[in-house]
Amino acid sequence: MAFWRRSPRQMQAATEQVAVAPTSPVVERPKTPRARMMRQYDLVDRVRSYNPDTNEDLLNRAYVYAMKAHGTQTRASGDPYFSHPLEVAAILTGLKLDDATIVAALLHDTIEDTEATRAEIDHVFGHEIGKLVEGLTKLKRLELVSREAKQAENLRKLLLAIADDVRVLLVKLADRLHNMRTLEFVPHASRRRIAEETLDIYAPLAGRMGMQEMREELEDLSFHTLDPEAYAVVMQRLDALADRNRNLIGEIESSLSKNLQKNGVAARVYGRRKQPFSIWTKMERKSVGFEQLSDIYGFRVVMPDVEACYRALGVVHTTWPVVPGRFKDYISTPKQNDYRSIHTTVIGPGNQRVELQIRTEEMNQIAEFGIAAHAFYKEGMGSPTERLKHESSAFAWLRHTVGILSESSNPEEFLEHTKLELFHDQVFCFTPKGKLIALPRQANVIDFAYAVHTDVGNSAVGCKINGKFAPLSSELQNGDEVEVLTSQAQSAPPSAWESLAVTGKARAAIRRATRTAVRDQYAGLGRRIVDRLFARAKIEYADDKLKGALPRLARTSIEDVMASVGRGELKASDVARAMYPDYKEERMVRYGAKKGLAAKLKLQSTPHPARSASVIPVRGLNSDLPVKFAPNGGAVPGDRIVGIVSPGEGITIYPIQSPDLKDFEEEPERWLDVRWDIDETMPQRFPARIRVDNVNEPGSLAQVATVIAEHDGNIDNISMSRRSPDFTELTIDLEVYDLKHLSAIIAQLRAKAVVARVERVNG
Repeated sequence: MAFWRRSPRQMQAATEQVAVAPTSPVVERPKTPRARMMRQYDLVDRVRSYNPDTNEDLLNRAYVYAMKAHGTQTRASGDPYFSHPLEVAAILTGLKLDDATIVAALLHDTIEDTEATRAEIDHVFGHEIGKLVEGLTKLKRLELVSREAKQAENLRKLLLAIADDVRVLLVKLADRLHNMRTLEFVPHASRRRIAEETLDIYAPLAGRMGMQEMREELEDLSFHTLDPEAYAVVMQRLDALADRNRNLIGEIESSLSKNLQKNGVAARVYGRRKQPFSIWTKMERKSVGFEQLSDIYGFRVVMPDVEACYRALGVVHTTWPVVPGRFKDYISTPKQNDYRSIHTTVIGPGNQRVELQIRTEEMNQIAEFGIAAHAFYKEGMGSPTERLKHESSAFAWLRHTVGILSESSNPEEFLEHTKLELFHDQVFCFTPKGKLIALPRQANVIDFAYAVHTDVGNSAVGCKINGKFAPLSSELQNGDEVEVLTSQAQSAPPSAWESLAVTGKARAAIRRATRTAVRDQYAGLGRRIVDRLFARAKIEYADDKLKGALPRLARTSIEDVMASVGRGELKASDVARAMYPDYKEERMVRYGAKKGLAAKLKLQSTPHPARSASVIPVRGLNSDLPVKFAPNGGAVPGDRIVGIVSPGEGITIYPIQSPDLKDFEEEPERWLDVRWDIDETMPQRFPARIRVDNVNEPGSLAQVATVIAEHDGNIDNISMSRRSPDFTELTIDLEVYDLKHLSAIIAQLRAKAVVARVERVNG
């Protein structure tokens, strides 16, 4: 459970687990001091520091244009509104972005909040910048039914805009970062919503793009807003630890550097403290206290090249004892967000656990700045988006996520899948042919199968993990070799798989396959109903003739027509009239309730061959038709039955003596001839209901239950009502094999002295 959605009691318990004393005071973040606004020359100098060929005139014009456009507008803090786009631009200069992105940051609110237009921006600054600004403008608030739908739709729009030009994401993240830095000026009611959205979407999105520094700051700012007490406790413990270990960090850095240098390996070593939110979530995930954490400090070992990284690893492992299970090589197997580094933990100087990350300078840049480290400002390297398609796995993930857009039936579903993709760390598994498959942690074989191919997932029936048979729900570990066993007999996965799957891709595919399977069931039922009507009316049916009648039925395909008939949305007689305008339906009027119905709907256990084409076989609840049984009593093989088409639900099976059939007398088009088609080699249970008048004495209910159990009946539900001081009426829902089985149970119950009366209830 996410910590910001816990109950107050859970929040208090979790806070006390970490606190030095339960009454630790809450540390308030100081109000952000108002800094001097950055001047034009400051902005130009910042950009020129990493891009000597910057277009100074373009930057100056954008600065002046945005300042005049926003005019006297102010923010909630009282600062000029122009200070916001200026700070966003300043954040992006720290990422060393190109001129067009810096200018788009300065202008990103002009179309939305001023009188500026896209045409004017195109004229003054060019089409590229105009397109960027408009892409950012389109991400503004959209009024939808629910807050979840609004958030989901905004995320869809953001991802689509990013896929078109990734710089939109960088400006949007910088925009959100500055808004979070000044969140204390926002009305209190809005702060929590903004912080939750930041923690739900923007922080993990920054992480997925490899921008760890920005992710960490967004997380910590959100953490402080959502749980200030926990934030204060963690900060107090970190400060106390820093005072206690003031010299330890320097000692470890020095010791590492000297040992590497002594072995001929030149390296830059520096220590870094983990952030409060990262520490808090680790404590929650592992259910440990602050004192039990051993990796609050991490050390970066930055090397000149990849070969030097592995030499440094050898020096470290031969100098200090290695902590088992803590080695990970992300250089040979990078993460999906392009992160590359060697992770290891050793018992270092002073018997302290030391977590090391060994990487090159380029890897270090990508680890800090993610996709922004791909030198967007350099000319002659193609568009940023085209460059990332070839250079960045993080951008490949983004394009894959955008692909899910077309597979999601509603915004909330897409939001759910994308959140799943955003939040999880990864495990790496292999196919029998050696292909690497990256999956979120806690993923299972179902997720693996769908990651290989949707058809593999849909037809999966078993698996082998590292050569051994295992359940499809088995959680995968790093390095597992997984072989998925498939069967062509399974065309659609069980719907229960959706709750087992972890990845958004697998859940979306299962949901889509389930919808398709249900639609195929209705289409199959609809085709049988249509064939039956045409056979009874002695008119010819042909798909080609129906195809020509589709416009009259307002359907786009034959399958749509059949599915609509199966769901009860369209009558078979409407299909006949669309194909044969002269067709007239012969209405069969059924009189009476029980006696009349029995006469008109006489069904034989083995139908006459001439009628078999128009009679629909019923195989039970696991058949290929959407079938259910009468809600108040069901039906069992041996009963004479009739089917009623229920719109949107398929066929409901009633015994012919059911009094509920009176409700359908005026709707003959909903009646179907059906028959039992039971495979005697695979017995199934069917629903039935009995009513028992029982003597009210100790043990009487146990005697009734014993009779049913001894005769292989299954009690599905039981209700009791007191009819008199001496008798209790029991209504029991049973599952039995057939009418003979039910009759035997009733006969044995009647033989019991504690039973006054037994009768079957007909639904």
